Amino acid sequence: MDITYIKRVIAKRKRKRYNNKEKEVDTMKELLSIVVPCYNEEEVIEKYYDATIPVLEGLNIKYEIIFVDDGSKDKTAKLMKQLADKNDHIKYIILSRNFGKEGAMYAGLCHAQGDYVGLMDVDLQDPPSLIPEMLNILQEEEYECVGTRRVTRKGEPKIRSFFARMFYRLINKMTKTEIVDGARDFRIMKRCMVDSILSMTEYNRFSKGIFSWVGYRTKWLEYENIERAAGETKWSFWKLFKYSLEGIIAFTTAPLAIASIMGILFCFGAFIGILIIVIRALVDSGSAVAGWPSLICIILLVGGIQLLTIGILGQYLSKTYLETKKRPIYLTREKNTKEYNKE
Repeated sequence: MDITYIKRVIAKRKRKRYNNKEKEVDTMKELLSIVVPCYNEEEVIEKYYDATIPVLEGLNIKYEIIFVDDGSKDKTAKLMKQLADKNDHIKYIILSRNFGKEGAMYAGLCHAQGDYVGLMDVDLQDPPSLIPEMLNILQEEEYECVGTRRVTRKGEPKIRSFFARMFYRLINKMTKTEIVDGARDFRIMKRCMVDSILSMTEYNRFSKGIFSWVGYRTKWLEYENIERAAGETKWSFWKLFKYSLEGIIAFTTAPLAIASIMGILFCFGAFIGILIIVIRALVDSGSAVAGWPSLICIILLVGGIQLLTIGILGQYLSKTYLETKKRPIYLTREKNTKEYNKE
């Protein structure tokens, strides 16, 4: 066999091993931050820790988990501190009160130092086993975000699933920002996307819309619905309904247009009604006045429509009022980490 050929093969293998080793060193310089908002999750937070740490330890990358206590009334904050005492990778942020999940997620993103930043729920409905695949896609493929979506809602009440599907259909018809049906907050993003999200400092936040609005290439991983590992959901039907209104108001002005169209239609109908009454009076001037029940129904209908449109205007006005106050999205009572400095 040609000695020169053998030398070339050996040199090629050496270069490959060197490049792989160099790549491994470069990867270890990177940091993965996982933001985990929590509210009254004392029953599940340790289970999340036990399930997630082995997965992160198996990655060829540095990591940190940032637990955000959103004003919990149980032992959630205490358990966060205990986990941080035994593992230096654990960071915690304790908010001064309950600011809602949106405020907690924003607080975590503000403190995430990583080149890659993930969002997860602590109840293990977001499977930690997907993290390696998500991270690998970001490192090997041309995506800035890997998101997850549920393809089934097994285990949820049917009425809740029905209204959830209707919400996604409705909001996608009303806004140009596509919001994926079944999309979870569980995702991992590159630093550039996180910085874009942090630049949106609006007080009334709807993160599913914000993730889509900032753009960037996103790959979706699908999985079947997983029930909570412990505890109960904090999202009642009423809270979900209010959250859906937040999303509609935040990303579309279509309700205002609908209110205007309804006003035009009723004005046109009133004009037609006036013409009919005038013509009828001219043709049959001796007819008795009739139709009081129908008249009352019409008045109530028109009055209800007016109140509805005023309510729509009021919702947009109230959100504008809150934005102009420029109140902070969250306030911190205690933490063991610092805010991310873009500089």
